[in-house]
Amino acid sequence: MVEAMRVRLWRHQLSLGSPITTAVQVHATRAHLFLEVEIDGVRGLGEISPQPYELNGDPGCDDVVVELEHFTLRQFFEATLREGHAPHWSRVTHFAGSRRASHPAAALLEMALLDAHLRARHETIEEWWPARFDTPIQSTVSLMDEQAMAPHPRATQLRAKVSRAPVPPSRWRELAQWGLPVLLDFNGVARDVEEVLSLTASARPHVEVIAVEQPFAPGNVVEHARLATRSPVPVSLDEGVRHRRDLDQIVRYHAAELICVKPARVGGFAQARTMIEQAQRAGLGVYLGGFFESPLARRANRALARHYLERPSDVAEVDLDVGGLLSTDPWGCGYLPGVVLEAEEALVNRHA
Repeated sequence: MVEAMRVRLWRHQLSLGSPITTAVQVHATRAHLFLEVEIDGVRGLGEISPQPYELNGDPGCDDVVVELEHFTLRQFFEATLREGHAPHWSRVTHFAGSRRASHPAAALLEMALLDAHLRARHETIEEWWPARFDTPIQSTVSLMDEQAMAPHPRATQLRAKVSRAPVPPSRWRELAQWGLPVLLDFNGVARDVEEVLSLTASARPHVEVIAVEQPFAPGNVVEHARLATRSPVPVSLDEGVRHRRDLDQIVRYHAAELICVKPARVGGFAQARTMIEQAQRAGLGVYLGGFFESPLARRANRALARHYLERPSDVAEVDLDVGGLLSTDPWGCGYLPGVVLEAEEALVNRHA
């Protein structure tokens, strides 16, 4: 029987070391949502980093807060009272509804409960998912501004942000200087197949293009399938990968050879793990993506990737200044709350 439970949610705005320009926005800062769950004295911490506003099917940060408060946590408290103990972390995915914010909210709660689960057993996330692969690092750069490219020094692959606009030859040459294979990320803004083929053709004399990522809108498997029949490089889907049903459609229409799975987008680690295994059985290549998370969520993502994935993924360790918000810890996902500034104190502070 649960004797005491405390849940606290807070938001913290962090600046990226190098802003990233995409076809739809400039990523310079990111709001991070941290959820602390304390059950009978054992604390767990989760994190997601939502978009600032609804974009390409992803919810905005405020939408996730509302979802968490009014739906996800309410179901969690009701289940705890009904069953006499907190539901296992892997069950949280069943609390997710069909709203845009349902999966990110579930992912945040799930990570906090997983962290508490590990701490109660004095285990680490790496012991939970022992490394089977030395998953290479994918690093993101942009071809849509004049900023100097600064990929991670240990990157083995680059994700280059592009749009409908032609890329100046000087930018292709700058990208080529890194000598790394490149994935062209359209973020869903391409208008037609010819546009994608044209930009790919302009890139290939300069760099090794290994795939084009999400040229068209999420859910548009037909246009991606048409592109896949003509493209000289594989098609990858990112924003279009949210649920196991999406994988069924991708396989049915032969819409892609690769997919990017982002735990915060698909509903958490339990769902991500299932989708990775499902995609691999179907013959799809899989890599792990992220949402500019702090070292907390990145460590958990990295452990999952190294357990399942050989392809370059967003698993680099980042030197992100969290302003004393997190302190290192030997158990769980490796961090616990540090100093929470008064101005950013709990959005949610409840007992059950």
